[in-house]
Amino acid sequence: MSIDAAANELLELLRETREYSRYFGELGVETVEPAKTPEATSAVRETRTKTRPLQATAKPVEIAHPAAVAVSESNQQDSLFGDLAQPKSSLAQLQTKESMEDIWRDIGDCTRCGLCEGRTQVVNTYGNHKARLMFVGEAPGAEEDAQGKPFVGRAGQLLTKIIEAIGFKREEVLIGNVNRCRPPGNRQPTLEEASICRPFLFREIAAVQPDVIVVMGNTALRNLLEVREGITRVRGQFQDFRGIKVMPTFHPAYLLRDPSKKRETWEDLKKVRDYLDTTPSPRLDSLANRTFISDALRANLLARSEIAHLR
Repeated sequence: MSIDAAANELLELLRETREYSRYFGELGVETVEPAKTPEATSAVRETRTKTRPLQATAKPVEIAHPAAVAVSESNQQDSLFGDLAQPKSSLAQLQTKESMEDIWRDIGDCTRCGLCEGRTQVVNTYGNHKARLMFVGEAPGAEEDAQGKPFVGRAGQLLTKIIEAIGFKREEVLIGNVNRCRPPGNRQPTLEEASICRPFLFREIAAVQPDVIVVMGNTALRNLLEVREGITRVRGQFQDFRGIKVMPTFHPAYLLRDPSKKRETWEDLKKVRDYLDTTPSPRLDSLANRTFISDALRANLLARSEIAHLR
């Protein structure tokens, strides 16, 4: 391995370590003990068995994965880690008679967490309520908080270019965030704040039933899927959310800070474009309601530089 390759790998490990440290910090973990050897673990178990009185075996508590609250009431308790033992729901089980307006009425002038104290307004999901394609980010920024719409600042302008580059118009897709209120200083939402707000996102997904969801950044990735890996590990690979295709990729705000990642993002979005272009939607009855890229538009897109769309 060359020195440059080793240095890049070390930097990647440091970035992932920082992500995990921040994650555990939000959980309230202050220290992490080193792994114990099998001998030490056996000795501790034997000591506990000898010193602790026998107790009746309690029935294990089952914790539902957060996605299971997609069709539940918003005031039900949301799990932090999820239950891997429960079978995953299919897309059909996510179906609901709720409309987006019903969900937004339930949200109301939300005061469920502390973010309400510093926000200007609730920023709900915006776009086509019958969209095949949905984009999910982290939380509103200053411009979004002022205008009441997601992704309208600099990152939103870049997202619009990305959407247009794959043959869609912004009004044809659905755009939202895990959290609907702007965190102070545009910080990352805490786990508690995200767990309070994301059930509404799950209900919106159940109401719209998009064919593909693009999750942008680590916050969206970890709140929608059962993964703890960073976005750099899983981006570009289709995942599954209750029967819906999910494509993880970088957040547009990150692309503004590191333009070198635009090419990787473009490769991710081309996979989304190709999937939607070649796979009829199972939930739409007529061709008139399906979104396909015309031959003329495809020729136009290919004639231009692919990366130019993301600049």
